[in-house]
Amino acid sequence: MFIVIEGPNGVGKTTLCSALSCRLAEAGESTIVVNEPSDTQFGRPVRSGEANLRGRSLALAVAADRHQQQENLVQPLVKAGKTIISDRYVPSSLVLQRIDGMSLEEIWQYNKYLPAADVMFYLDEDATVIQRRVDSRGKKRSRLELEGSAERELLLYREARTFLADESWRQILIACNQRPPEEICEEMVHSLRVM
Repeated sequence: MFIVIEGPNGVGKTTLCSALSCRLAEAGESTIVVNEPSDTQFGRPVRSGEANLRGRSLALAVAADRHQQQENLVQPLVKAGKTIISDRYVPSSLVLQRIDGMSLEEIWQYNKYLPAADVMFYLDEDATVIQRRVDSRGKKRSRLELEGSAERELLLYREARTFLADESWRQILIACNQRPPEEICEEMVHSLRVM
């Protein structure tokens, strides 16, 4: 199974990827968490090069890394019976590359041949809560974090959800409402059980 957790910077994707992986492993599933850009020889320069890559060059680099990770890691592991949980996927491009000035239509052209996730969880939270989390991290913000905002990302994620629903991607909206990660994780586990 291929599971994706999506949402704006600071909404809790990484925390919930880890929590969901642990929870599914406790239930006997073999899980692996992956990130985007990937932690590969190809993905690491994309991640570190965001300050210098802009617009189309960044969108193409991210899409190429995503295709490579799907072809060489994710899909073979899914076929082998593993559960892969991805911290970001196509919706992140449909949001972040739009902040970088790209059109949704062009971004989709680079990503439309990728397999849809078996399920994609969208984490939704109040913009002020998200912004406060990002501000409290104490680390240098990326160029796209500086150019965007929690409010704008939330709006663009809503548009991405609508767009991908039209493409028949299975998506579940999770209203975080400042709940503890354990509670949100249990909602995800329940959603997976009833699929």
